[in-house]
Amino acid sequence: QVQLVESGGGLVQPGGALRLSCEAPGSIFSISTMGWYRQAPGKQRELVAYITASGTTNYLGSVKGRFTISRDNAENTAYLQMNSLKPEDTAVYYCAADLSVYDVVTTHRPDYWGQGTQVTVSS
Repeated sequence: QVQLVESGGGLVQPGGALRLSCEAPGSIFSISTMGWYRQAPGKQRELVAYITASGTTNYLGSVKGRFTISRDNAENTAYLQMNSLKPEDTAVYYCAADLSVYDVVTTHRPDYWGQGTQVTVSS
């Protein structure tokens, strides 16, 4: 059973920053597309950002310029740096991994998921 381990969520004021981390097994990390999804109460889950094995990235429109996804293949860890946070960014954030870009980006059904971490943006 492949398990992704997330960390870094919490409570932050509007305009603040958080960095989420997601560690994956070395057997899959370097060849996987990594994605960060989020789900707010009463809303559908949405893909926030992804990074392919070769380093190509893309972002949800509402987070472009504020969030940065990256990966460290030596540490088998993906990151989501979130700056200029807004109350509407409040959600449970999940990292995910799959060997297929299609499953992360299009079907939103990657094989492997993290446990989720709460991000709350509030004054």
